[in-house]
Amino acid sequence: MAQAFSSSGELNVLHRGDELRDSVLPDFTAQTGITVNATAFSQNEEQIKKLQDTAGQGFDLCQPARELAPRFRDLDVLQPLQADKLANLATLIPAIADGSARDWTWDGKPYFVPHLWGSEAIAWRTDLATLDYQGLSYGTLWNDAYKGEVQGRPHSLLLGIGLWLDATGKLPTNRMRDAFKDADSMKAAYDVIGRFAIEHKPWIKQFWSTAENTMSGFMENGCVIGQTWDGPALALKTDGKPVAYMAPQEGAICWVDGWALTSAAKNLEQAYAFINYLQAPAANAKAADASNYNPVVAGADQLLSDKAKANFADAYPADALQKLWLRPVESDWLVRLRTEYAEKFRAA
Repeated sequence: MAQAFSSSGELNVLHRGDELRDSVLPDFTAQTGITVNATAFSQNEEQIKKLQDTAGQGFDLCQPARELAPRFRDLDVLQPLQADKLANLATLIPAIADGSARDWTWDGKPYFVPHLWGSEAIAWRTDLATLDYQGLSYGTLWNDAYKGEVQGRPHSLLLGIGLWLDATGKLPTNRMRDAFKDADSMKAAYDVIGRFAIEHKPWIKQFWSTAENTMSGFMENGCVIGQTWDGPALALKTDGKPVAYMAPQEGAICWVDGWALTSAAKNLEQAYAFINYLQAPAANAKAADASNYNPVVAGADQLLSDKAKANFADAYPADALQKLWLRPVESDWLVRLRTEYAEKFRAA
């Protein structure tokens, strides 16, 4: 880390709120002398709005999701990364590195490096419901037993319904891949999905928007089951609360978050020092442990706490990792249509 010490100063980071917890930032500062000014966001749209409103001014690094590549390319708020300043690219899990590089390279230049991966699947109160992997489905949410006790995000619930309807043969969509080919294909699928969702709106107890209100939904607001991120549910489980998280038979919905350099970045050496720190196995494991998400660096899984290893095994039993469903990249037309259907569901 000699280069980082020589460039000590400050770094301004726009980051997802639950992905830089505990001692990650203090450890980085202790190793490098660089102070991190961290601004948290909860949802991708919030991050995008901040970057648009400021043209990236005030931030050196931001934290896009892998599927946002087309939108960030059009926003023109990033600058390319210099590969020769990224010391640990070779340590990344190949499938994650290759997919990220494919989606985030334009004009022959890279704009993104992975940080953590996680998923969206089914979480539930273990003292109020008994579920197992073989019988778990996105369709489980809509069982009569859970009417008025379900939580989720509108657009995520719609996707889960689509995956379930595809798996049962009621709406063949090639595991929803065909639904994202073009606007007409999406409308054809989402008209069916949307009708089902609106008819089942009485099943919804709350729509969550952050990790915090996901957790309060289970512990304070009467939710028994939900389609959630892994992090909040596993944080509750780690804390000894009666909550479980598991991939359903249709496959957990997988995402990859990473780092990108804003076009207005001023603290460049500090930004590269931060990325290199986080892509070393020990730091990547620390970030994953603290957030209850998963490392992207090969070998970091062996450095996780025993509790994190157990949570991972419980969340992805049997063939669950072979069934992961990677989110497609999001073009403007896809986001616009998805938002329209989600808002109709929310307002029903």
